[in-house]
Amino acid sequence: MTTITRILILILIGVISSVNAQDFQGVATYRTHRDLDIKMDSTKMNDAMQKQMMEMMKKQFQKTYILTFDKSASLYKQEEELDKPQVGSGFQMSFGGGGSDVFYKNMQNKTYADQKETMGKKFLIKDSIYPIEWQLESNTKHIGEYMCFKATYTKQVPKVNRNFSSISSIDDDNEEEKEPEMEERIITAWYTPQIPVNNGPAKYQGLPGLILEIHDGKLTVICSKIVINPEDKIEIKEPTKGKEVTQKEYDDIMDKKTKEMMERYAPRKGGKSGDAIEIHIGG
Repeated sequence: MTTITRILILILIGVISSVNAQDFQGVATYRTHRDLDIKMDSTKMNDAMQKQMMEMMKKQFQKTYILTFDKSASLYKQEEELDKPQVGSGFQMSFGGGGSDVFYKNMQNKTYADQKETMGKKFLIKDSIYPIEWQLESNTKHIGEYMCFKATYTKQVPKVNRNFSSISSIDDDNEEEKEPEMEERIITAWYTPQIPVNNGPAKYQGLPGLILEIHDGKLTVICSKIVINPEDKIEIKEPTKGKEVTQKEYDDIMDKKTKEMMERYAPRKGGKSGDAIEIHIGG
């Protein structure tokens, strides 16, 4: 039996099992983890402080999200959590993505609305969902009770996405803009045709079944719980709060803010590079 035939059979089984559920809905819980490449070049930070900062950084990227979905739309939101861990007295580090952020997808209209608070400002990013050129593969595995199939696609990404670092001393007169070096990254998804929605966590979508697991560079997203047709009916509403921008406009704003922050904290010409902390958050 060919791979495509097996996939089509599973899709048919999923469709038949849900054809009588006119108000088909679901709630999926996802847990995220990001491996960090952290380099600390500082004579002022002892081993205990470095260890404490590492633990804090790990917890910053270990989050739980809830995806509520039906056949045409979804909401993806971070589960509320306790205050972030702090390092030292009064120092707290945060990398965007607060508990008030909501990511809405309309699969019928192929649009999304991403409501998020960044650097104290609320944005409402509204744009189109672009198709992902997934390659369906023959590998299978079970995630919980669900049979899942593997799919991959390749995209171009900056070699280092974020670099808050001891950039070489900045000379404002000679500073030049350089295009980031790009590299190919293979994104791997595991989806189940037993839940017949072409949706998934965050921006991942477009497969013949709900995506239950994602590996995107150093980011891993895994579904830990699914409830189909819960007793309490789900209400999926598009978010409306925040300054409305396109994805490109938001990315340009963030790039500008990031450069301002890097210039503010980078050592100037003649400064001591040993006082800086270098943090690479890739993938």
